[in-house]
Amino acid sequence: MQWKVAILTASDKGARGEREDVSAQVVRELVEDELGGQIVDYRIVPDEQDEIMAALIEMTEYYEANLVITTGGTGLAARDVTPEATMKVIDRQVPGIAEAMRMGALHRTRRAMLSRGICGIRGNTLIINLPGSPKGVSESLLAIIDQLPHALNILSGAESEH
Repeated sequence: MQWKVAILTASDKGARGEREDVSAQVVRELVEDELGGQIVDYRIVPDEQDEIMAALIEMTEYYEANLVITTGGTGLAARDVTPEATMKVIDRQVPGIAEAMRMGALHRTRRAMLSRGICGIRGNTLIINLPGSPKGVSESLLAIIDQLPHALNILSGAESEH
């Protein structure tokens, strides 16, 4: 099955066109190469909860993405609000994915423990928050990508959990 994937970057500088969105390019490559996913939507929004929430809702409901991957806004700065926006739109959390991402990245950089990214389910869509740096995106996504087909199959009803 080819998964429909949406990519959302939360970045004030990216939204203003002051920074190239390299992290989203890393997500795109990994999703297409490792997961066989099809990108159905991609956008950059500023670090504003309402805009992040609106984009997540549209990606899940209008584009019917199986997987939404966010990048950026997961750090400790006051403008890093992606986890809070995600919490407001998900039905249930999937803490094991976020824990696995941090554990996988922690072996490469101690700063991985500072990521506040979460993972959750909205309807039948899995939403995953990744860090904003290209290196953080790669390390985090590679730590979990092998389990995503099973998770997406369960959410889509293609297979049972057991």
